[in-house]
Amino acid sequence: MSEYVSPKVKEGWTGPCRSDGDIRPLEPADDALHIEIGKRGLYEWWYFDAHLDGGHTIVAFFYAANPNPGMSGKSGVEIVLLRPDGKKTQVFIPYGARDFAASREKPEVTIGANYMKVRKGKNGLPEYEIFIKEKDLGCHLIYNAEVNGWKPGSGYSHFGDMGYFAWVIPFARASVKGTVTDVDSVMKVRGIGYHDHNWLNFQFARIINYWMWGRIYSKRYTVSYAYIQCNKKMDNHTVKVLMVADGKNVIASTGDFHFQQDEHVYNQKAGHRYPKNVTIAMTGKLKVTLSVEKVLEAVDMLEQFNPLLRILAKMIGGISPGYFRLLSSFTVAVTGKGKTIQEKGTTLHEIVLLKPSE
Repeated sequence: MSEYVSPKVKEGWTGPCRSDGDIRPLEPADDALHIEIGKRGLYEWWYFDAHLDGGHTIVAFFYAANPNPGMSGKSGVEIVLLRPDGKKTQVFIPYGARDFAASREKPEVTIGANYMKVRKGKNGLPEYEIFIKEKDLGCHLIYNAEVNGWKPGSGYSHFGDMGYFAWVIPFARASVKGTVTDVDSVMKVRGIGYHDHNWLNFQFARIINYWMWGRIYSKRYTVSYAYIQCNKKMDNHTVKVLMVADGKNVIASTGDFHFQQDEHVYNQKAGHRYPKNVTIAMTGKLKVTLSVEKVLEAVDMLEQFNPLLRILAKMIGGISPGYFRLLSSFTVAVTGKGKTIQEKGTTLHEIVLLKPSE
């Protein structure tokens, strides 16, 4: 498995090396609108998810410009509901430019009747409110942040002459409460949630073989990570990003860590393999182990296209994209001041593969 650092790729770390010595606070404008709406080749979206006490998972997107094929450049909202029995419903609703509005100073977005807004919470951290209601699916949720906002370095990575990708996490962990609408049922819900925000000026998938990401929530610690394997266009460069928080305070922001995948298992439905075990380690500071207990979703991402497009994607584009949502048990051990604290639990994490992971 390559972890080559290409001179073509300029990551935004403030140093030393691939890490942040100075962990900068997030500003309200970091989570505001960045792109020029309607300009071709620019993409931006706000992402929210919540894992709810009753076993549901809800995912919501507010798109200034959708990066996905078939919806490229369109403003709109998307909502995904994964039910405890495994049944999934996913809808994207495009909107015209006149129905989209967003602030460039703070995280405030309106798309049709759907909205996202923020205010100061009782704990001094942000409180986000989101509302989406489309085609018998909806959510009205309040997220109270429990971890300070964070970005890896400047938040930007530059990929040669391809362009840039930006990523900020206004909160990696929040308590969530509100309602979820599923056809005729309106459920009062509570749970734990996450929010990030991305913008870029090229199709990120053009340089990627696969990427893995997830969060770990233990009683004391929050860990957010991403492992992104670039293709030959970027000399097989590996982007690695890791955040560790103790309580609300971010104590580590780095790309300098060891990421190991073991015991790959082939899944016929997705047409790809996934690692049953993952280890994330910073020598003398952190060790996280993930062990897959259940495959919640395994998807051949070409299924939504007609047979001719699937054949063209495989033969001409050379891609056969697959997606996994995995339930894993975890152990997180943090070492500092001469002692190690270890905590355990379960978590969800995800993988998108355009090419095989090995």
